[in-house]
Amino acid sequence: MEQRYLIDSNAVIDYLSGELPNDGMMFMNTVINNIPLISIISKIEVLGYNTSQEAHQLLLDFIGDSIVIRLSENIVNKTISLRKEYKIKIPDAIIAATAIENKMVLMTRNIKDFIKIENLVIIDPHKLAMA
Repeated sequence: MEQRYLIDSNAVIDYLSGELPNDGMMFMNTVINNIPLISIISKIEVLGYNTSQEAHQLLLDFIGDSIVIRLSENIVNKTISLRKEYKIKIPDAIIAATAIENKMVLMTRNIKDFIKIENLVIIDPHKLAMA
């Protein structure tokens, strides 16, 4: 089975604003060409980002092209478990639970909030080095 990636809000914004290094942009291009996957929390965060009307339309288009993974009972239960075990914020717990329950790699620059979570694989698009 091909690896799937859950794109965190900060990775979406960094990608769309061109703030990733070349290797990160190339990798994200590959991931996004396979239909982007985001959490419902990322949809809320990205569309709640205060920006110009033009930039907001770009964000809307990105969300429209993405598969938004909604809350299932399994994700809710995993979120509760992660909150209890790691004392992390609800949005981060939902994103981590979404990635874990769907066996996806989380793409985020926010490594510090996720690094301690067992069974969560993380990639920082700012630190990728393509061969």
